[in-house]
Amino acid sequence: MNKKLTPYSLLLALSLSLPAHATGDHDDHQADQDHQNQAAVHDEHDEHEHGHGEEENIVRLNKAQMEMAGIRVEALTARPLAEEIEAPGEVQLNAYATSQVTPRIQAQVVARHARLGDQVRKDQKLVTLSSADMAEAQGSALVAYKDWQRVSKLGKQVVSEQRFLEARVAWQQARARLLAYGMTAEQIEQLVRDTRIDSADGSFALLSPQDGTVIRDDFIVGQMVEPGDLLFEITDESSIWVEARVNPDVMSQVRPGTRARIRAADHWIEGKVVQIHHAMDETTRTMGVRLEIPNPGDHLHPGQFVTTRIQVGISAQSAISLPTNAVLRSPDGDWQVFVEKAPGEFEPVEVELVRQLPGIAVIEGLPEGTPVVVQGAFFVQSELAKSGFAVHNH
Repeated sequence: MNKKLTPYSLLLALSLSLPAHATGDHDDHQADQDHQNQAAVHDEHDEHEHGHGEEENIVRLNKAQMEMAGIRVEALTARPLAEEIEAPGEVQLNAYATSQVTPRIQAQVVARHARLGDQVRKDQKLVTLSSADMAEAQGSALVAYKDWQRVSKLGKQVVSEQRFLEARVAWQQARARLLAYGMTAEQIEQLVRDTRIDSADGSFALLSPQDGTVIRDDFIVGQMVEPGDLLFEITDESSIWVEARVNPDVMSQVRPGTRARIRAADHWIEGKVVQIHHAMDETTRTMGVRLEIPNPGDHLHPGQFVTTRIQVGISAQSAISLPTNAVLRSPDGDWQVFVEKAPGEFEPVEVELVRQLPGIAVIEGLPEGTPVVVQGAFFVQSELAKSGFAVHNH
């Protein structure tokens, strides 16, 4: 007996008659596609993270940045190592290139012609003074000069030899008095040639005894000054002294004329030993060694404390060395330097630190001739760190 099939029973029969895998084809295909997409994203991420390692470890700086940071590049060279001793030092004026301007008689300041910090030339007018003693001396000198002029024109044939001698000596003494009071020979010559009646008014100018910079001018216009009062101090700052305090135990190795250097404002300045004190400082129990250091640009100033290094010998072996601040630690603890791959492009390269001397690092791992940053390496490392990339390269 045939049963009549309902729509539900018909649909059920059809589903049972289909192959078992037919209903899952679509779902399996979708899973495969999702897996492939995830793999592609993962590969793209890996490529982004690792595909440009060489590019990311390069620091690029323009000319302005390099000048601002004071970056200097030098080729690595093997050279004999200088043996040095280190000592603290203090910058001082070069007393042999310094002058003081003081009045020789009591006077009043009438006018100022130079100020603190001015660059002055030798014989430049600094200050005008006025003095009653100078006025008297100027008047006496004028009378003596006129008398001598008249007597010398008449000659010994007209005047007696004694009168001739008295007139000449009187003028010489009057002139010497003016010189002793502070006038120069040129100023005296101008005084006696002046035809004005009031030329002997007691005024006179003090001149600069040398080229240099005014570093002191502690007075005011109108002030009364006494003989020996310091009005101006002038120094030539192109070279300056550094007083190093050296342990007496190593003084036998220090010689005048030997090479020396100081560290100031994060860089080294070369100089030499010029003098050695022969008395020990009672407070510090050290010996004084005077260094002469060039000071272009007036970067060093009296009273400034510096680190000094004095050469006491030369090593027999040569080695590749760099300034200490050119060799830096990377975040993973390795020593590294920055090699210039192209103008303005720098790459960190790992090196081996063999030995450290005062201010010098002896390295291995790079051949001679490699251009390396010897000044400003910390700035380059900072720029690399800002980019978020690793600052090491094995």
